[in-house]
Amino acid sequence: MRNPARVALPVACYVVLLVSALQTLVVPVVADIRTELGVSASAAGWVVTANLLAAAVLTPMLGRLGDLHGRRPVMLGVLVVVLLGGVLAATTSSLPLLLAARVAQAAAFGLFPLAIGVLREELPPHRLTGAMALVSGMLSVGAGFGLAVTGLLMRDGGDYHRLFWLAAALTAIGLAGVWMLPRRAGAATGTLDWAGAGLLGLGLVLLLLPLEEGNGWGWASARVLGSLAAAAVVLAAFVLVERRVTYPLVSTRMLSHRPIVMANAAGLFLGFAMFAVFLAVSGLVQTPPALAGYGFGASVLAASLVYLLPGTAAGVVTAPLGGRLVARFGAKATLVLAAAVAGAGFALLAALHSATWEVVLGALIVNTGVTFGYAALPALLVAHVAPAETGIANSVNSIARSVGMSLGTAFVVTMSTRNPIPGPLPLPREEQFVTVFVAGAVLAAIAAVAVARLLPRAPEPHLTAAEAEADDVLGAAGLDIPSHR
Repeated sequence: MRNPARVALPVACYVVLLVSALQTLVVPVVADIRTELGVSASAAGWVVTANLLAAAVLTPMLGRLGDLHGRRPVMLGVLVVVLLGGVLAATTSSLPLLLAARVAQAAAFGLFPLAIGVLREELPPHRLTGAMALVSGMLSVGAGFGLAVTGLLMRDGGDYHRLFWLAAALTAIGLAGVWMLPRRAGAATGTLDWAGAGLLGLGLVLLLLPLEEGNGWGWASARVLGSLAAAAVVLAAFVLVERRVTYPLVSTRMLSHRPIVMANAAGLFLGFAMFAVFLAVSGLVQTPPALAGYGFGASVLAASLVYLLPGTAAGVVTAPLGGRLVARFGAKATLVLAAAVAGAGFALLAALHSATWEVVLGALIVNTGVTFGYAALPALLVAHVAPAETGIANSVNSIARSVGMSLGTAFVVTMSTRNPIPGPLPLPREEQFVTVFVAGAVLAAIAAVAVARLLPRAPEPHLTAAEAEADDVLGAAGLDIPSHR
């Protein structure tokens, strides 16, 4: 009979690597998708946005389903859905079907909390911290792997459909691995908040749709104003519903308690920064200088391996360093530092982006700040909520980060499609990318000042570096963090 612990760790590592690889595979090829499908830049941007929006809703739902019905069957179901999404994306040249496929692939985001939950069930306590750190590191490895594979498969003008065939093959391998996990019964009772999930998803779509399509619709048009008004109504209804259900998707206390509000605002900014720098750098370096007067005319291969990969690969080092900063200086100080570092990276990109090393360095600095911030948020939450509430607090923070990623994507799409340079293929002006970077720097400064001045002091638990890293992983997965107080 196989040893459950021996099977659980490699399977958890693989599925988490798959999560981040699926997240980054498509980022460098948004322009190729736009050209091949013959759609606008804002429409092509939904290939990223739809995935992130669906993840914001699906991740806490899938974590809850794992608690109710056992993690193995839920992981198998998730991987089947992701596999079908990959096959659909690989065989269609229709934007609506591609968006449906990307929504299906968003279920993969739920594999991270489910995989960490499997480790907690199967591993002895003395091995758990190291195992969680290893699995968490797979997020950076997978992101780098996704970018590297995209560059290699798309060299010499390759067809982007092959990326989705690869995604389907990798998902099938994950499905075989999860099948080997032991069967465990669900540990929780209760129900799933379907009404809350539906209202949250609808409200977010109504909010982001006019932000991405505003240039084409007109910012004062009835469609834009009507969508924003409808978003306000639906999200207000979501809050009312969450107050009345027994097992809410989002505890309303998490929307009003000031420390949690500040942590979620910081998560929103960090998600924004992560995808704003991904998409803006990718767009900037692929712009042909002969037509636009700036850019590098980089191929997808160069954009992936030269400009974006260093920032994601550095996460293998900066993620554990973030945990050590939390252990040494506390969560609040680390989060202020994270915002300041991200702001410095954005400021560098705004001022200097005419040489390859400038863009690579700026993107790496922003990604380092984001990584430090992700390390600080779980410890910040555990310092301000009761131990029994850490799981839901981190789930809400996960939603905030995903919404921030969607907002970052929408903002870059909006800026890059506004007042383009005339020509056969409309290109964004250089000042539009500068505006994205300046906005990132300004938001980072606001985040740093707000956290420093508005976040109330709390008794910081004395953590070892190992405990800080373990809390980072559990918090990122939206799971309960043990009390260190």
